[in-house]
Amino acid sequence: MRARDTLENPSLRTESLVALGTIGALTAGSAAVGARASRGGGSQLWYKRLRKPPFQPPGRVFGPVWTVLYGLMAFSAWKVWNRPAGPRRSWALLLWGAQLGFNALWSPLFFGKHRQRAALVDLGALGVSLAAYTAVSSQVDRQAAWMMAPYLAWVGFAGALNEEIVRLND
Repeated sequence: MRARDTLENPSLRTESLVALGTIGALTAGSAAVGARASRGGGSQLWYKRLRKPPFQPPGRVFGPVWTVLYGLMAFSAWKVWNRPAGPRRSWALLLWGAQLGFNALWSPLFFGKHRQRAALVDLGALGVSLAAYTAVSSQVDRQAAWMMAPYLAWVGFAGALNEEIVRLND
């Protein structure tokens, strides 16, 4: 489906807007789970007491970075959704949902349950599902795949940071 087709067909335009709203709500839900877990139940004090590596960014960096990443993530999925239906598109969207689930799980594991090792395993699964989504989505919409590059880089950095926190606090 081309963008022009969507603009010219009110039914397709409505479906596309519903998809955008759904993808946006799912993405916002994942972000809300992470925000709640990182702010609740003494997580801030626990986190402040952890030894952290020297490459730990200041706390004020995380909000803007995640805002951009979540926006790119949602827009990428919406672009894939707007392509013609087929097995690759379905597979890409399934993988997008999987990475979103792993994304939502990380903060409750790390901040909520204080299980840094389990959070590191989750980041590994997130990285695999994210790389798979990126590879499959590149066959559906190359721009959508490229939108995931900053997120892939950030997940790699987050993995190194998480691993170092585990090592420093054993």
